[in-house]
Amino acid sequence: MFYRRKRHIVFVAVILCVTMYFSTIPQFESYAKTTKEKLEEAEQQHQQTQEKISDTKDKIDDTKENIAGLNSKKESLKEELDGLNGQLTEVSERLADLEKQIQDKQAEIEQTQLDLEEAKQTEADQYEAMKKRIQFMYEKKNFIIGDVFFGGGDISEILNRNEYIESLVEYDHKMMDKYTEIRKNVEDTEAELEEQKAQLDSYRSEVEEEQAQVQGYVEKTTYNIQAYTGQIKNAQAQADAYEKEAEAYEAQAAQEAQNIAALKKQLEEEIAKSKLAAQSSWRDISEVQFAEGDRYLLANLIYCEAGNQPYEGQVGVGAVVINRVLSSVFPDTVVGVIYQNRQFSPVASGRLALALAENRATDACYRAADAAMSGQTTVGSCVYFRTPIEGLSGLQIGGHIFY
Repeated sequence: MFYRRKRHIVFVAVILCVTMYFSTIPQFESYAKTTKEKLEEAEQQHQQTQEKISDTKDKIDDTKENIAGLNSKKESLKEELDGLNGQLTEVSERLADLEKQIQDKQAEIEQTQLDLEEAKQTEADQYEAMKKRIQFMYEKKNFIIGDVFFGGGDISEILNRNEYIESLVEYDHKMMDKYTEIRKNVEDTEAELEEQKAQLDSYRSEVEEEQAQVQGYVEKTTYNIQAYTGQIKNAQAQADAYEKEAEAYEAQAAQEAQNIAALKKQLEEEIAKSKLAAQSSWRDISEVQFAEGDRYLLANLIYCEAGNQPYEGQVGVGAVVINRVLSSVFPDTVVGVIYQNRQFSPVASGRLALALAENRATDACYRAADAAMSGQTTVGSCVYFRTPIEGLSGLQIGGHIFY
C-alpha cells in the first residue's frame, strides 16, 4: 500500500513539473506530424534549397561573365587612353617646339626691326652727308671755275680737282645705292619673317585645337574607365553577395541533408520497431498495474491526438499507448510511453501540458481511455498512427492510419 502511494506521489509530481514547463509554450496545430511526413517535408525543402543554390550559382556565373566583359572593355579603354596620352604628349611637344620657333622668329623679327631702323638711319645719314657734299662740291666747283677764269690758275690742277669731286659724287651715289639696297633687303627680310611668324601662329592655333581635341578624348576616356571601374566594383559586390548567399544555402542544404538522414534513420527505426513490437513478447493487460493519474493523462492525450475523431478512433489512439505498454520494445508505463522522446508531438508542442492543466478531455475521451486500459482495442496490436499518406498501409479509422 505504501509502495502504491509513493508511486502516486511521484506520478503527480512528474505531471505537475511537465505541466508547468509546457504551460508557457504556445499551442500548435492539432495534428502531430509523423516522422514520414517530416521526412517528406524535409526532402521537399531540401529540393527547394538545391534549386536556390543552382539559381544563385547561375547568377554568380552571369555576374562574373558581366565582370569579365566590363574588365575587357576597361582594358581596351586603358589601351586607348595610353595611345591618346602618347598622342597628347606628341602634340604637346610639337606645340612646345612651335612656341620656341615662334619665340625665335619673334626675336629675329625684333632684331631685323632694329637692323632696319639702323639701315634707315644709315641711309638717311648718307643722304644728308651726300647732299652736303654735293652742295659743297657745287660751291667748290664754281669757285674753281671762277679761279680759272679770273685768277689764272693752272688748268691741270683744276682738272684734277674736278676729277676728285666727280669721284666723290660717284662714291656717294654708290654708297647711297648700297644703303638703299640694304634697307630694302632688311625690309624684305622683315616682311618674310612676319609672314613666317603668321604661318607659325596659324599652325600653333591648329596644334592647340588638336591638343584640346585630344585632351577632350583623354578626359572622356578617363571618365569611361572610371565608370567601368564603378560598374565592376558594383558587379563584384553583387557577385560577393551571391557567393555568400550560395554559401548560406549550401550550409542550409548540408544541415537539411543531415536532418533528412536523421529522419530517414528515425523512420527506419520506427518501422523496425513496429515490426519488432509485432514479433516481441507481450504482457497481458492483467499484468499491468496502472498508476493513479494514468487515466487522466491518457484521456487528455486522446483529446489532443483524436479529439475530433470518431469514438473508435479515440479508442484506437488509447490502444496504441496501451499496446506499447504491453510490448517489451517500449516503456512499460503509460507515463513512460507518452513522454518517451519524440513519440507524441502534443508533448513537445506543449498542447498536452495545457490540456492537463485545464482537463480538456471530453467524456468520450475518458470512456476511450477506460476502454483501452481495460484491454479493448479497435486497432489490434498497432503501435503507431498518423494521417493517411500515399504508400502507407494499415488500418484506417477516421482521419488516422494505424500500423
